[in-house]
Amino acid sequence: MTTSPLRPGDPRRLGDYRLLSRLGEGGMGTVFLGRDPEGGPVAVKVIRPEHASNDEFRARFRSEVERARQVPSFCTAAVLDADPDNDTPYLVVEYVEGPSLQDVVEERGPMSPGDLHSVAVGVAAALTAIHGAGIIHRDLKPSNVLLSLGLPKVIDFGIARALEGTTKYTRPGRWVGTVDYMAPERLDPDVGPITPAADIFAWGGVIVFAGTGRNPFYGDTPVATAAQILTKAPELRGVPSSLVDLLTRAFARDPADRPAANELLQQLLAVNVPHAGPKTRRADSRFDARDLLSQVIAEGPKPAPANGHAPVDSPPPALADPAPLSRVASRQAASRRRASSSRVTTRRLAYAVGAVMAASVAAATVAYARTTGDPVAEATQPQAKLAPVSMTPAMRGPSFSDPLSGPGRFHESKAEFGSCTFRNGRLEAQVNGGTTYQCPGPEDAFSGNQTISVRVELASPDACAMVWFRFDGARGYQVTACADQVELEKLDGVLLSSLGKTSSVTVQPGGQHDLAIVISDQHAAVTIDGQDAVQGAVSDPDLAKGKIQLGVTTTNGSTKAKVWYSNLDTRTG
Repeated sequence: MTTSPLRPGDPRRLGDYRLLSRLGEGGMGTVFLGRDPEGGPVAVKVIRPEHASNDEFRARFRSEVERARQVPSFCTAAVLDADPDNDTPYLVVEYVEGPSLQDVVEERGPMSPGDLHSVAVGVAAALTAIHGAGIIHRDLKPSNVLLSLGLPKVIDFGIARALEGTTKYTRPGRWVGTVDYMAPERLDPDVGPITPAADIFAWGGVIVFAGTGRNPFYGDTPVATAAQILTKAPELRGVPSSLVDLLTRAFARDPADRPAANELLQQLLAVNVPHAGPKTRRADSRFDARDLLSQVIAEGPKPAPANGHAPVDSPPPALADPAPLSRVASRQAASRRRASSSRVTTRRLAYAVGAVMAASVAAATVAYARTTGDPVAEATQPQAKLAPVSMTPAMRGPSFSDPLSGPGRFHESKAEFGSCTFRNGRLEAQVNGGTTYQCPGPEDAFSGNQTISVRVELASPDACAMVWFRFDGARGYQVTACADQVELEKLDGVLLSSLGKTSSVTVQPGGQHDLAIVISDQHAAVTIDGQDAVQGAVSDPDLAKGKIQLGVTTTNGSTKAKVWYSNLDTRTG
């Protein structure tokens, strides 16, 4: 994301945050790149002085900030802090590294059908979370969709209401926001009240722009564009046929005829994801890391009414080889350490969420059910209607259980870099620092849906357990479970790409933990002791099958590290 230097009149510090450079400017204020007290990057939105001096605006801004804090942070930029009572009111949100959808389309042209569908899913997931917290975005547009490494992140949700609802800024003929993506009811109050359905209309405009490079309604002036929205049908030429029906519903003149965000998400996930042909896929736009829900909502704030739309002006919720991997492994471990220390892994710009199948549907549906109060059983029923996308062959591989108490499917090995031995009824994997050691395991190749579970214990805080799947000796997917982080990655020779990571659910040394990987079509979900850890797409067609392996690595290159394994179980189908 491009930045510009601070100007003479710009603040250098606000509260605990040091401001470094400018990220952008809009009607509400200026967005700065800042650092939090721990040195992490944040985005700080500073309100314009003319708004800050208005008491009505401050009151509304304070209310909307409290609402925004309730929005779960999957597919949205999390609200971290705010001070609406400061002489210079400001809002601190998660810094999302990546360009906006607007910039990507303007620079590279319309998206391919598959990538467009991914963006459609990601933005719909974000709206599901936003509406579930009782918020209407009110200014959804391509520049407010940032394309992070694994998924789209929607920003600036709900804050526009603080300005829109202030009488000084809402004279007739004056609109707050971008007219191109405004629903009819935002332009003409006679159409009806503003509800979350207005965001669904805007979602349609964002998707048409991403897929065609133009707006669905166009006029030479904002007033002319508004007239088009109020009187004309949207221009959908060039939009993939798989999205036309949903877009038509999203652009319905009557807000009551538009789908709710959760319905929109369900319908999108039930559609076979279109894949770009060789003429449309760009060599510089690979989409390997596609991940929909990095987390689900533990519990939701305010229920929505029966029509699925959240309340508009209700009060905000209370805050409440058998040998080691040797040289290749050394490079791999070094790559991981660099990634861990600088938060930088191989960055392939993934514009969207991608192929998300049954596991993600369940996560999204349960999340929405928890926020709306709908029965989970009823909400999850559409899973049965899904047409899963699968590029994996029919061959599966056997299901088996191995207590790992002695040689069987896994064997002992020893080398300069480490060893795998059976001690006290468990498999002990040891690495002698600065590399990764892999225990020789079964030669069976596995593909398709599969569940892998194993009990692990770390001997020290520097040790990390590793599980590979769909692995062919040099390429595959791997889960690294450490005392401070769990990460899902794709290994391509010596190249590592992170598909997702978390520090909130980890494997603590000295205790036994159950690590499970559920692979459903092109999606993998990792849990630790039954708690959701990380999720990611395993959609590379060249990695559709491979072996399961166990191993060990260390976060400290100068020390030995040990991990013990027991009770390995894998089920296919």
